[in-house]
Amino acid sequence: MAREAAVRESCIEAGLVKVLLPHLNSNNQEMLLNTGRAIGRICFDNSYQQDMLVQSGVIPRLVSIMKEYSDNDPLVNVCLLALCNLADMVTDPCVADSAREALSELDVADVLTFQLKRAPDAERRHVILEILGALGESDTLKLQFAESGVPEALSEMIQCLQGGSDPHDLCSIKIASNLIVSLLLGDESMQKCFGEGSGLVYQDVLSWLQSSNTQLQLSGALAIANFARNDSNCVKMLDLGVVPHILTLLEQHVDEGDVSVQHAGLSALRNLAIPATNKVRMLEDGVTERIKTLLRSDMPPVQFKLLGTLRMMVDGQDEAALVLGRDAVLLARVMEWCEAKDHAGVRGEASRLLAALIRHSRSPEVVLAVAKADGVRHLTSMATSEHVIMQNEALVALAIASAIDLESMKDPLWEAELLPLLKKMLEDPEGAVEVKFSALGLICSLANSSVMKEELNSVNMKESLSKLTNHSSSKLASQASSLVAILSDTS
Repeated sequence: MAREAAVRESCIEAGLVKVLLPHLNSNNQEMLLNTGRAIGRICFDNSYQQDMLVQSGVIPRLVSIMKEYSDNDPLVNVCLLALCNLADMVTDPCVADSAREALSELDVADVLTFQLKRAPDAERRHVILEILGALGESDTLKLQFAESGVPEALSEMIQCLQGGSDPHDLCSIKIASNLIVSLLLGDESMQKCFGEGSGLVYQDVLSWLQSSNTQLQLSGALAIANFARNDSNCVKMLDLGVVPHILTLLEQHVDEGDVSVQHAGLSALRNLAIPATNKVRMLEDGVTERIKTLLRSDMPPVQFKLLGTLRMMVDGQDEAALVLGRDAVLLARVMEWCEAKDHAGVRGEASRLLAALIRHSRSPEVVLAVAKADGVRHLTSMATSEHVIMQNEALVALAIASAIDLESMKDPLWEAELLPLLKKMLEDPEGAVEVKFSALGLICSLANSSVMKEELNSVNMKESLSKLTNHSSSKLASQASSLVAILSDTS
């Protein structure tokens, strides 16, 4: 009867759920089966009633029933369907602290893993995977899952289903691999699965990178990015040779490839390049040369991630910055992306890479190449960014470039109307102190040229500097005073 919505309302109004709940404690399996079905149908699509069920302790009871009568398929199926409808409630801290605690004590992971291994069909598998996914949102249960072998069970299931073309099996592979990636978001669960590089899950993830299944390639790259969340893991993974697998995967998807796989692969490389020792080794292995093939990508998410990865690779690496900064093809593409009108993220990352090439190479060749490629205009625009870190990076790069090769910088700086911009920055009452300080550093570089000194005086920069000589930051005030003296010196 409760299959009909109108009947369900009548059952709820009559208080049938409260009457039925005690019957879930019966020892009669037939009673448990029919009670479970009735409660499940009455509470279907009714979040209030589902909240009430969770608060009444029904979730741990359903798990206990499955544990006790694990071979009774119809009863297990009813419990799983009910859990599937209620599992999302367990992630609501207002509702379910007690439910999470009870589930931890009941070893819910063991119960669900056992049922997953004996699932007779894809439908049962998907229900269990959905429950695991919902419960795995809880950090407490995430760790319990890792300790109880849930990721290994999922990985084993994926291994058994690989190679086929059945859409239900492919769907199971997708759900299970996504679930493993999700479980790796917990630091402790991730470390357990990594097992110093010898963990079964980590080993399987490596094989996914080499799979012909695009979903597994994607999950593999995302999993590697999750494993690469601390320096120790990054160094170990480089030792174990993960990078060539990622590069090969990226190269497979350069033309007409999967954007998500490219994005995930670049994320993994970027994370792996964070430790300084890894940067050196990755550069020696020619990583930058191989990922430059992605420069021809027309997809903004890939462009954005590629720029960020290249910027990470040159961070603190003068040789790498010099090589990339002299690369005419790369610079031309970066200039195009600095003009990306429809994607602010790409535009910002392109400008940040330009600034990084100058800051880390400190090379006259790179300064000249950037100036000739019209990069000064983009760096000047970056100096007006709403983000302080980007303003600073741009101003420091322009200061370094001006100190190295002011002759090449003069005309581009004039065309970019830099001086009025600097004056406005210094006079901005809301401007960040560190931005003003970087602006002073740039003015100092410019003031070394008699021609630029005249230009600075022509816009009355001394007046703006004088206002800063009483600034609350003594360091800023002192620098401003020094610059006033330099601009006043006519000798």
